[in-house]
This record gives sequence, structure tokens and C-alpha cells, in this order.
Amino acid sequence: MLGVSRTASAEEIKKAFRALARKYHPDVAKDKKAGEAKFKQINEAYEVLSDPEKRKKYDELGENWDKPGMPAPGWNGFPRREAGGGGTREFHFEGTGFSDFFEQFFGRGGGFGGFSSAERSAGEGIHHGHDIEGDILVTLDEVMRGAVRQISLRSADPQTGETKTESFKVRIPKGALEGQIIRVPGKGEPGMGGGEAGHLFLRVRLASHPDFRALGADLYYDLSLAPWEAVLGATVRVRSLDGDLNVKIPAGTANGRRLRLRGRGLPKPKSDERGDLYVVVGIEIPENIGVKEKELWEQLRHASSFNPRG
Repeated sequence: MLGVSRTASAEEIKKAFRALARKYHPDVAKDKKAGEAKFKQINEAYEVLSDPEKRKKYDELGENWDKPGMPAPGWNGFPRREAGGGGTREFHFEGTGFSDFFEQFFGRGGGFGGFSSAERSAGEGIHHGHDIEGDILVTLDEVMRGAVRQISLRSADPQTGETKTESFKVRIPKGALEGQIIRVPGKGEPGMGGGEAGHLFLRVRLASHPDFRALGADLYYDLSLAPWEAVLGATVRVRSLDGDLNVKIPAGTANGRRLRLRGRGLPKPKSDERGDLYVVVGIEIPENIGVKEKELWEQLRHASSFNPRG
């Protein structure tokens, strides 16, 4: 998906992800719907390949994921036990942003703490349905504004083989955080003997962004500077989720310095306030220089009194 070799380094994987993510990001893709689908696939591949443990697991299972016994593409889900213990009822989601392959091998899957049939009993012969859970991939743009996602939930009865598909809308709240749980009442496992249905719990997973890293409501943006920009100062254009900003770089800015832009981060949950955007400076050294440039660097070396080891 990222077009990298099996031996690609972490930096090569990151570079490939950023290039593809910028191309297919829904905000810039010519075909918004196709771009959104491609962007989610790229995110999924990056999450697997950028994590050493997940990458190892993919190397072992990835090539055989579509063989017999592996989940079918296009759905993600997991088996759950019926409240009465009469077999395994399977649930599959569509619209969460994750494929079956990812959910089966790299997602959390399983029950959300689960209840035994006794704990969920509502009386003789009456059992409430189990709660079920899944992950939902949320973009930073959805966090900024809030969103409504169309979800399809397909379940198969283990005894009759009958399948049922139900579609419903899930509201992603503005300011949603990584790991936050979205509760969808009554969309879990059906009850038995007149018992109430369980609930669906969706755990928010923030999609990787080509430019920003999110930590809570704060955003981090890596800014590359030329040595003379760091030494002399400069005004540079920096991306934000609100659009481009002009940021003043103070003279003498050191590598790794963080410049704080207040209120330019993500919305804070249940608040009108926003987090901050931190611009993290990285000073880049030119790999190739011409003859004239080399002469100027030589002049600077002899003229400067700066000693980094002093």
C-alpha cells in the first residue's frame, strides 16, 4: 500500500506515508470519496508498518490473510458469545475505517469488558444482550468540526445461519480524543426472552496526518529550517488546520526548539477552548553545495568565533 520494500527503514516508511497521505487527503484529493477511502487504507498500512510488533506480525500473517479461515475483505468485526452460550454470533462493521485484516490481527477486538449470562440476567428466561466493541478511525478534520458517520453492522446467527444488516448513524463529537469511547445504545447483541439489547462501544483511533501529530488537544508540526534562517531569523509559512499562518522565527533559534501558537490546536472536549499548536524546529543541512556556496561557507568558518564545543 505504501510502495516500500520489506526492508524499508522507519524513515523511508514515514516519508512514503507522508507523500501518499498528502496526495489522497480528502481536503486535496480531486475525487473526495475515493481519496477518503485511499487515505484510510494508507493510514492502516502506516499504523502496521510503523509499529515494530505489528510489522513483525504482518510479515508472518499478511501474505496469507486471504487464505481459507481468514476474514473477508471489506468488513471488520469479531465473534461474540450469545448470552445463553448457544454458539458464536459474529458481528462485522462497515464504515469504521478499518478493514477485516486490520481488525482481526491488529485491532483490539473482543468484548468490552463483557458480562456473563448470569450478570446480565434480567429474570428467569430473560437475558440482556452482550455489549460489543470496535475501533473507529477518525480524522483530525472530523475532530475539528465533529462529524456523523454512517455505520453498517452485520450479524450472523450461529444456529440458523441467518444474517442481518442494520445501518445507523454515529455522531463523532467535536474534540474527540484518542481512546475516547463513543456509546451507541441498543446496537449490541440482541437480548433473549424479551431482554434488552446490549450496547455498541466504538473506541476512537485518530488517523495519522501527513503534517501533524496530536497529543490530547495539542498539535505538533515539524518545521525544517535552513541554517541561516535559524541564525538570522525569518518569517515562514506554516500549515495549520485553519489554513496557513505566518510564523516569526527568532534569530538564534536552536534545533529542537518548540514555538507555541496558542489556540491553534484541536478543540478541547465539551469546551469552546482549543489546544495549542507547537512548531518543532529542525535545522536541515544541505547535502550538496556548489563552488560559490562552498567558498562562502569557508569564509564563514574563518570569520566566525562560534565554537559549539566550547
